[in-house]
Amino acid sequence: MTEEHPGAPEVVDSVINALADPTRRQLLDLLAARGEGTATTLAEHLPVSRQAVVKHLAVLDAAGLVTGGRVGREVRYAVRPAALDTTARWMASLASEWDRRLARIKHVAEAAEREARTAPGPAGEDPPPTEAHPGGSG
Repeated sequence: MTEEHPGAPEVVDSVINALADPTRRQLLDLLAARGEGTATTLAEHLPVSRQAVVKHLAVLDAAGLVTGGRVGREVRYAVRPAALDTTARWMASLASEWDRRLARIKHVAEAAEREARTAPGPAGEDPPPTEAHPGGSG
């Protein structure tokens, strides 16, 4: 994580924990596609009860992924992208760091391979010449 985003580690941890559950990912997908929804309308599209949806929405809300607003007797939920954006930036930074590491490993391996091809044989001798026709005479 970076110093410029205080609290980012906690945000990323809670987002990753919340998204570890496939039902919560489905809820987030539904809300993203529909714009908003109530626990009742969301439960109609999932193989879980309304009460289970409410519990999953509470986890998503605590992670900062959704927000619920009361409209009359209903609570309507919508996606909040900020926590996802923070997590996506962290993941991109992590991927970039791994790309740099892998590029360095590749560079070292290629240099070692080039060096092995051009290095003299044992005790400073040149490697023996290869025959144009192995096993043949002449």
